[in-house]
Amino acid sequence: MHAVRPLRIEFCGEWFDVEAGRPFGIGREADLVIDENPYLHRVFLTLRAEYGLWWLDNVGQLLSATVSDATGSVQAWLAPGARLPIVFQTLHVMFTAGSTTYDFTVHAEDDFYNTSLTAETSTGGTTIMPVNLTPSQRLLVLALAEQVLAQPAGRASIPSSAEAAERLGWSMTTFNRKLDNVCEKLDKIGVDGLRGGRGRLAVNRRSRLVEYAVSTRLVTVEDLPQLDRAADAGEA
Repeated sequence: MHAVRPLRIEFCGEWFDVEAGRPFGIGREADLVIDENPYLHRVFLTLRAEYGLWWLDNVGQLLSATVSDATGSVQAWLAPGARLPIVFQTLHVMFTAGSTTYDFTVHAEDDFYNTSLTAETSTGGTTIMPVNLTPSQRLLVLALAEQVLAQPAGRASIPSSAEAAERLGWSMTTFNRKLDNVCEKLDKIGVDGLRGGRGRLAVNRRSRLVEYAVSTRLVTVEDLPQLDRAADAGEA
C-alpha cells in the first residue's frame, strides 16, 4: 500500500495544504474556516488518509454536500454520515448553509481513475444523463443559480422563491409549478435530494437543484445572458 501524497484545497482564492497523519476539518470552527455562518456546522467535512486513499467524510448532522469531478460527468450527494474516496485529481465540493452556497476544490496528486470514466459509490453517485429542459425550465434554473454562477469566488446567495419569481416576472404559482416539474424530471433520472417530504423545507430543494445544476454544468455562466434576453423580450 503506497503512502498517500498531500492534498491542496482552493477556497476563495486561497490555498491550504492537507497532510496525512490527522483529519483535516472544514467548517465554521475548523482547520479550514469557511464562514461564521451559524447554519454551518463547527466541523462539517473532514479529509483523512486511510487504506492508501484520501477520504472525504461528512461528519455533520444536517447538511449535505454535492461533489463532482472536474468534467462534471460524475456527481455524488454526500449525506450526513457518508464518506467518499477521492479518486480524481480535481474534486469540486458545493454545499449550502442557510441561504448561502459555498464551494471549494480539492487537488490531489494521485489520479486513480481517468476523469472520462465513472466510478460507482455508495453515497448517491450519479453518472450524468442527458437532461432535456424546456426553455422556461432552463430560465428557472438560471434564475436560482444566477448569483452562484456570477460570483465563482467560493460563496454566493441563493434567492428565495419570491425573488426568483420576480426576476423572471412570474407569479408564485407559475414558479412553484415549474420548480416542481424540474425537480420531478431530475428525480426520475436518479438525482437525490430533490423529492419533497415531511420536514423538508423548500430552500433545501432549491439549493440542491442549484448545486446539481452548477456542478454538472447543466447551466453555466455563458447561459446567464438568456435571463436578460428573455426579460427584454417579455418571454420570462
